[in-house]
Amino acid sequence: MSAAGADLRGALRRYWGYEEFRPLQERIVGSILAGRDVCVIMPTGGGKSLCYQLPAALQPGKTAVVVSPLIALMQDQAAQLAQMGIPAAVLNSAQPAGEQAAVRRQVREGKCRLLYISPERLARADTLDWLGAVPLSLFVIDEVHCISEWGHEFRPEYRQLGALRQRFPAIPIAAFTASATRRVRHDILEQLQLHDPDRVIASFHRANLRYVVRECTAARQPALLRRALQHHLRAPGSVIVYAPTIQRVEETAAQLTAAGIPALPYHGKMDNDTRRRHQERWMEDETRVLVGTLAFGLGINKPGVRAVIHLAMPKSIEQYYQEAGRAGRDGAPADCLLLWQKRDAGLLAHFAEQTEDAAERERAWQRYHQIRNFVSTAVCRHRQICTHFGERWSKPTCEACDVCGYKAQYLEAAGGPAAAVARPRRKAVAPSAPVPATDGTGLLERLKVWRRETAREMKVPAYIVLHDTTLEAICHCPPHSLAELRQITGFGDRKLELYGEKVLAVLKEHGTLH
Repeated sequence: MSAAGADLRGALRRYWGYEEFRPLQERIVGSILAGRDVCVIMPTGGGKSLCYQLPAALQPGKTAVVVSPLIALMQDQAAQLAQMGIPAAVLNSAQPAGEQAAVRRQVREGKCRLLYISPERLARADTLDWLGAVPLSLFVIDEVHCISEWGHEFRPEYRQLGALRQRFPAIPIAAFTASATRRVRHDILEQLQLHDPDRVIASFHRANLRYVVRECTAARQPALLRRALQHHLRAPGSVIVYAPTIQRVEETAAQLTAAGIPALPYHGKMDNDTRRRHQERWMEDETRVLVGTLAFGLGINKPGVRAVIHLAMPKSIEQYYQEAGRAGRDGAPADCLLLWQKRDAGLLAHFAEQTEDAAERERAWQRYHQIRNFVSTAVCRHRQICTHFGERWSKPTCEACDVCGYKAQYLEAAGGPAAAVARPRRKAVAPSAPVPATDGTGLLERLKVWRRETAREMKVPAYIVLHDTTLEAICHCPPHSLAELRQITGFGDRKLELYGEKVLAVLKEHGTLH
């Protein structure tokens, strides 16, 4: 291993507590550190954020400006970095003037490795002016497909980011997205004026995902949804249900809860505190089913999602791929179930036809025909997705979709009462009260109680303290010292300093340590 490679792995271990990079991460980090522009297309769960956070962390006295579309996502990312010992900040219009001034001062003084900012804010002349006096390491454009009119989530404010190249010609630009067709990729390169970028395109084939598409009637859909949930809630893990409107989200969550399957709604019209509380309860598996609109899912790093269920036809293959891809981030098998109705197609066609701009109407109709073919054509779902994004597909069968023989038998079963498989909500236990248990499951519950209390004290989401996978690793092979705890994935230097002794105290209290 080269000295540079050893340094990168050392930083990976020190900050993230990981021993190895995921595929393509080290190449991307190396390109950014070499000052190259990069354009990265990497599926959900591939570890995109680390690819720019690590090089930013390794450039002291400089700041990476990260453009992100959601305030809540920016705040979570900054909090997560702070927990790892990497100084980061957020700048948005919701902050008091004094707080905004303090952030700008920190950035000017080179005390912030990453600054998260919205595309609207970055496009402002005053923002560009003060950034001109800041020592910058790079610009990061997240969800960069939003810059293209051919993308499924075009946002006009992203178009203005093309000005960054003229204003800051020497600063590298790193563009990231989970879903972009060949046409969108070309548009990204042109709009951002990337110079000889390292183009990194990961495979769009998610082999562990099992795609099942089922046409149904409005009367039949609720029963199919309940059957799917009854099946998946028999084992550990959680489920995301996507509904097309806020009203459907509220109705579906209420109907499931009334049927004995506790479910939480999540949508953009909720107040921030309620939305965050619902997200936290779902992340903690207090309530294992979350019913959301498109507002839910961006930046959510939950590995154990065993199913993503759509209750309407998405408006594009890109949208479906991005949302369905939130299942199975741990690499274990997961179901992506699409329950569509004929009226969905009619509604999408109506919206396409009502689009006033002629060019956008053409693009809307193109997206409509693509998703319509996806749900109604008897061609391997994995093949259709991969070829849509320009990836060659040569396998005769995927064996992981309904077209290629995968049967979601639970949709045909009679299904027992939902209450028999729903978990009751746990009562919070004070950190000082021992939880009697003799196995790993009891220890996991105890660690989650500690994590929840710690997160409340620190005013951060629980998963930012420690991920479920880290807690599970502790239970699988309980450490007996800080040195042993340091070997567990997810414990970097800062987290060991913050939580090491406390975790060992929980293990001792539980009877694991003597």
